[in-house]
Amino acid sequence: MNSPRPRLDPAVADTRRAVRDLLAQAIDQDLVHAGDLVLVALSGGPDSLALAAATAFEAPKQGLRAGAVVVDHALQAGSEAVASGASRQASELGLDPVEVRRVAVGTAGGPEGAAREARHASIADVASAVGSPLVLLGHTLDDQAETVLLGLLRGSGPDSLSGMRPLAVRDAGPAYGRPLLTVRRHTTRQACAAAGLAPWHDPQNDDPAFTRVRVRNTLMPVLERELGADVHEALARTADQLREDSAALDHFAEEMAEDLAEHSEAGISLSVRQLHANPPALRQRLVRLAVESEFGVTLSRVQTLEVCRLVTEWSGQGPIDLPGVQVSRSGDRLLFAAS
Repeated sequence: MNSPRPRLDPAVADTRRAVRDLLAQAIDQDLVHAGDLVLVALSGGPDSLALAAATAFEAPKQGLRAGAVVVDHALQAGSEAVASGASRQASELGLDPVEVRRVAVGTAGGPEGAAREARHASIADVASAVGSPLVLLGHTLDDQAETVLLGLLRGSGPDSLSGMRPLAVRDAGPAYGRPLLTVRRHTTRQACAAAGLAPWHDPQNDDPAFTRVRVRNTLMPVLERELGADVHEALARTADQLREDSAALDHFAEEMAEDLAEHSEAGISLSVRQLHANPPALRQRLVRLAVESEFGVTLSRVQTLEVCRLVTEWSGQGPIDLPGVQVSRSGDRLLFAAS
């Protein structure tokens, strides 16, 4: 008589299911094809390590290969050993190739922003070198909730409150997938324990000098205690809903832009009358879309509102100078030209 198969740990099952769903979505969207290499961005922490284990199991089932990229930021003593340990565990999981890159972190954008910029550039370089069309990142539902809350506290608007996209496609470089946005952080830790994996715990994750750490360790526990244990899920749901609404508004703006816009040698112009007839959310998107598509410049909310005043509060005032772009009004046309 055959012995019953050992029961799969629920945390392992949750991480595998999340990866399976994301890979299926990427296949449906024609982002990856049979035989393609999917890279896991591996720090050695519990989130990315659980992701690596799940990807090593699920990718072959969908006809894909799985590898990893480990970025050593060289910001802490012993970082080389941490990167080496993460690389070794990735290889033991069956990931191949496993690339380790040591980067120099600058100062622009603060320590978190500079490290993120260096990491993303290095990951994109590795993806290009090994021909990977998809990189998986280990952000969890907890990370998503923290991102939404930080955006709310900063007054960043709907784009920030929409949080991180589960599957982000870019014009250049690989697509980025975040399978674990539906999985809690404690689940990834349990998945590692169940699989016998030894994750590295980054001491910076407990450093109150970082705003995100203060939100995670101080603010979120207060919200859970006062509002209930499902605060993280509620914030993540908010991100999902706002992302859907934002995508719909962007779609309408792109459709309308063809009727509003006129191109010329100097740049592009939009109909003031038609801009004025639209709700503020669409009007602002149309302005941002015109500037980004024509000049490659992304306007802030403050800059966008200043341009929109030429539509709604114009009394003959002169042009507005923005980075690389000058905006002026002439009759019923809003004119955008390179400055």
